[in-house]
This record gives sequence, C-alpha cells and structure tokens, in this order.
Amino acid sequence: MPKLKNHSGAKKRFAKTATGKYKRRKAGRKHLLTPQSGSRKREMRQTGIIKPESAEGKLLKKYLPMD
Repeated sequence: MPKLKNHSGAKKRFAKTATGKYKRRKAGRKHLLTPQSGSRKREMRQTGIIKPESAEGKLLKKYLPMD
C-alpha cells in the first residue's frame, strides 16, 4: 500500500482546528479593495470555517490524511 501523504497545496491553505473543523482564508483580499465596502472588507478579514461533514470537509479529509 502506498504511503499516505498530505496534498501540498491543501496543507498550505487549510488548517485543522482542535474540534476537527478546517480553517481557511477568505478570497478577495489581495487587490482592487477600493470599490468594496468597508463591511465587506471586514467580513473577509475573518477566517472561514469548513465543517467536516460538509462536502468540502470530506474532500479535505481525503487531502489531509495526516492531520
């Protein structure tokens, strides 16, 4: 059986919390921020949470088996 390895792109972008959820950064914070409202920029400052039972969470579980 082959070795289990984490997906190198996923391990740079997602982190597993102590409760088993995944943290991610929200998109849209790099450039072209002037036309966006302040409330939208503040919303993007917070980390996004991915639940492990969601479709994305199940995919991340496959991508990050060592976490």
